[in-house]
This record gives sequence, structure tokens and C-alpha cells, in this order.
Amino acid sequence: MDPQKWIDIKTESFQYSLDHFVIPDHYETALQSVLIPHGVIMDRVEKLAKLIVQESTGPLVVCCVLKGGHQFFADLVNYIKKNVTRGGKTVPLSLEFIKVKSYSGETSGEVKLSLTDEECKEFSGKNILIVEDIIDTGKTMVQLLAKLKQYNPESVKVASLLIKKTPLSNGYIPDYVGFAIPNAFVVGYALDYNEYFRDLDHICVISEHGKEKYAVKN
Repeated sequence: MDPQKWIDIKTESFQYSLDHFVIPDHYETALQSVLIPHGVIMDRVEKLAKLIVQESTGPLVVCCVLKGGHQFFADLVNYIKKNVTRGGKTVPLSLEFIKVKSYSGETSGEVKLSLTDEECKEFSGKNILIVEDIIDTGKTMVQLLAKLKQYNPESVKVASLLIKKTPLSNGYIPDYVGFAIPNAFVVGYALDYNEYFRDLDHICVISEHGKEKYAVKN
């Protein structure tokens, strides 16, 4: 996606006070600010769904990358179902859920999928839409795409709600992007910190106190 077509979130412009929003009591001291309010997220997801449907060439297999992508996936699929193509047709959907584990050896890094080889073979000849919560360095997604192409799908596109502006990025840009965000640790809208904050509607910047409070205890 052309960077001019996504929303560029700049830290100095989008640090909303927690006092302006409904925040669960158990997270009030664990957050620094609201980065993207829930209503803005939903409007942007609706727009992405419209773009996906307009550019669709046939049935889609929509693959949710668990766990962080599940809320974006659920809302995106709901909006896709409500849209029609330029020809006035709805897009047939099938759904898939995958977990991706990246690892590196002595050679180039690879990824391991939760799906079996036989299950992946069902992707052959189909249009795949990967739904991800956030692209950080881009390394895992590049490896995932290389893995999926081994099963000869008709096409593979990626929709990511967020892309992080980090110097560690390998330059990968998804086909559909909701927001480009600063190089900060964000939580909420199913993005977690050690399994916490998935129940937070807004996307927020976690505070140092929050990192300490919800750190993994040995």
C-alpha cells in the first residue's frame, strides 16, 4: 500500500489523555496515553474492508494470525461481508486461523505454522488474505509469505492494522495498512503485553509502571 493511503500516527499529535476515554479501572495506572481511540479504529477497519472487496477477484480465504490479530480479524470480516464489489457482488469467504512461530538457524530464518502440511495444501489455487495485528520488523511476515507460496496459492495479500515505524524494519509493507505508528510499545484491541490488555478497546501506549506491573515473574 502506498504510504499516502494509510494514517500516519505521530506521537506529538496523537497522545490523548486517559481522562478523555473510558479505561478499565484495572489498567488506569498501567497506561501512558491513548494512541488510537476505538471509534477511529473501527472507521479505519471499515475503510480497509471496502478496499479489499473492491480489489477482490474472487472468493477469499481469510487467515487470522493468532492471537493478537483476532479482534481486527473479526471486525474486518464483518465489514467485508457487508460490502460489495464494483460489480455489485458480495465476496464468498472461508476462514482459517493460524499461529506462527519464527525461529532462525545457521541459515536464513524460517517459520513454523500451526497448520499441518496437508491443511496448507488446501491453499493451492486460492486467494489468501492474511490478517495481522502489527508489522514490527517485517521479518516474520516475509518468512510466512515465502512459506505459503510453497503451496501455490492463486494470490496472497496481507492486511495489517498497524505498521511500526522502527529502524529495525526490513522495509516490508503490507497490501493493506490501517495505521503507521511510532516506535512505542502499544497494547489494546487484542494486542497484549504478557497476555494482559487484550480486553482494552483503545490502542494505548503502555507506561513503565504497566510494564513492571505485568512483567513475567520468575
